[in-house]
Amino acid sequence: MTRLPAVPNRELGQHFLVDENILGVIGRLAELDRGDIVLEVGPGLGILTRYLADRVTRVHAVELDRALEPHLAAALEGRANVHVLFGDALRLDLAALEPPPTKLVANLPYNVATPIVVESLDGLLSIQRWCVMVQREVADRFVAAPGTKAYGAVSVLVQLVTERVGFHRVARTVFRPPPNVDSALVALRRRGPLPASYPAVKRLVEAAFAHRRKTLPNSLELAGHTGRERAAKALEQLGFPAATRAERLAPGDFAALAELLS
Repeated sequence: MTRLPAVPNRELGQHFLVDENILGVIGRLAELDRGDIVLEVGPGLGILTRYLADRVTRVHAVELDRALEPHLAAALEGRANVHVLFGDALRLDLAALEPPPTKLVANLPYNVATPIVVESLDGLLSIQRWCVMVQREVADRFVAAPGTKAYGAVSVLVQLVTERVGFHRVARTVFRPPPNVDSALVALRRRGPLPASYPAVKRLVEAAFAHRRKTLPNSLELAGHTGRERAAKALEQLGFPAATRAERLAPGDFAALAELLS
C-alpha cells in the first residue's frame, strides 16, 4: 500500500481521497465545463483539485489544515488557475470570491458537510450545481420524503432550492484511512432564482424542527417564532390538523405556511 505524503488529522476527521477512479464519476455528475468556476472545500492532498483544475477555468480550494500547504503546492504545481485559501469554510466570506463560483464540487469533511451545503443555498447564489461527496446518511437526508425518519429541516431547505440530478454510492476504499461509515456522491441543481420569501421560510423551517417530538404549533411557540394558536390556525387554513408535526409537511407546504404567518 502506497504511503500517504501526510498523516491524516484525526481531530479534523480527515479521510483523504486516494482512488482516482472515482474522479470520472465526479466529473460526470458535476457536468464539468471549461467555463466553470468551481469551489472545492477540503481539497486534502489535492487529487480532486488537480482533476478539476485541468478541466475548468478556475478552482477556489478552501482548506482548514495549514499542515497540508506543502503537499497541495506539490500536487498543484504548474496549475495557475487554482486559488488555495486556508481557513474555515464556514467563517470565510466565500461570497466575496472572484470570480464567483458556479459549482460546488468537493469531498466534503463529514463534520461540516451539512452546514456547508445548507448555507451555500442562499449564501452563494452564484452556485448553480452541487456535486458533493458526503456521508450516506447525509445524502439520504438531502432527499428524504416527508414522514420518513431522515426527513428534517435540511431536507426541506435543500429540496426547496434544488433538485437531485445524480447519485452514486462510494466504496469506503476510495479513502485513506477508510471511514467507518458509507459515503455517496450527490448532485443537485438549483431550481431557479431564490424567492424573496426564502429567509422567512428558512426561519420557519428551523423553528418547526427545533422540537421534533412536539406538534408544529408547539414547536414554533417554544422556538419563539410565533404563537401556538396563530400557527394552528394557519395550519388549518392549509388543510392540516392543528396537532400536525413538522415532518408531515412537504417543502411547498412550509413555503405556503410562511406566507400565512408573514
